Amino acid sequence: MTSPARRAALAIDALRHGWPIRLDGRMTLLPAETGFAPGATARTMLISAARAVTLKLANQRDAAVPEAPVLIRAADPFDLPTARALADPALDLRYPMKGPFRAEPLDDPALAAAGMELARLAGILPAFLVDPDGLSEAQDVSPADLTDWKDTVHLAIATRARLPVAAAEDAEIVAFRAADDLREHVALVIGTQNADRAPLVRLHSECLTGDILGSLKCDCGPQLDAALRAMADEARAGGWGVLLYLRQEGRGIGLINKLRAYRLQDQGFDTVDANNRLGLPTEARDFPVAARMLELLGVGAIRLMTNNPAKVAALEATGVTVTQRVPHQLPPNPHNARYLETKRDRTGHILS
Repeated sequence: MTSPARRAALAIDALRHGWPIRLDGRMTLLPAETGFAPGATARTMLISAARAVTLKLANQRDAAVPEAPVLIRAADPFDLPTARALADPALDLRYPMKGPFRAEPLDDPALAAAGMELARLAGILPAFLVDPDGLSEAQDVSPADLTDWKDTVHLAIATRARLPVAAAEDAEIVAFRAADDLREHVALVIGTQNADRAPLVRLHSECLTGDILGSLKCDCGPQLDAALRAMADEARAGGWGVLLYLRQEGRGIGLINKLRAYRLQDQGFDTVDANNRLGLPTEARDFPVAARMLELLGVGAIRLMTNNPAKVAALEATGVTVTQRVPHQLPPNPHNARYLETKRDRTGHILS
């Protein structure tokens, strides 16, 4: 018998490949972005409330939280090209669509929300054809399966090794893996672990553009380098540090969706509005994963390097004791100044 976590993993994989999923045996969803079903059409689509607002639905004019799904109907059935154009605000609407689109009530909003969450985890746009014609099979999954898949008890240490790095030649890397999740998180431990002294800890979400390519649109690369140097200084003073490198690109929305948001930022939207226009949350990181990594490392109390009080609260909500918030601000550049202002003004970062 397939385990709940495996059913969720199979559903995420199905969405990446463009195959349909069936929620609780009651709602079949074909992903608008990756959908692979030539000729498939449906009378309704499932999209986020934020995207519904940008489409100016006839009876969906008030702003709503990005996570709230909306069922929409048009005069003509939706096909996949139309669905893709509707799902991605960065695309030109090249396909004929007859409106007005109208929002319809959902029989089970929680069920639909699980579908949207699975789309986010798959790294695709949260938009689906609902119960499309002509599908012979779909991957079964339920909200309970998703909950089990996200349970951090599945996360374990896979291996560890010495890893000299530029900031500290005596560092140790520890790799973490869950059986049903392809994301492999790592921790870098700098200095000698000491249970009597809270380590300097930095939670750093993967950022390919900033960490590897040196993007100037964010401050991720410089923050990563500065954190490692600070931990090395801490180790030389008799303390120690832990970098948690979380494989949660774009604060949990995935690389491709992050780049879609970049395109919208080029059109004038800030970071928050760009994410929401895509139907994605501003903050989607899985902080319980970080808490589980610390638990497996035998770390209780920490000194957290962050400018974001919400990150402190999120970790404390998982049972981690944060004894001190250590500011981690770096100078802006002409390309990321607005990004940092948005973090200060809209997501509560403390930046002087």
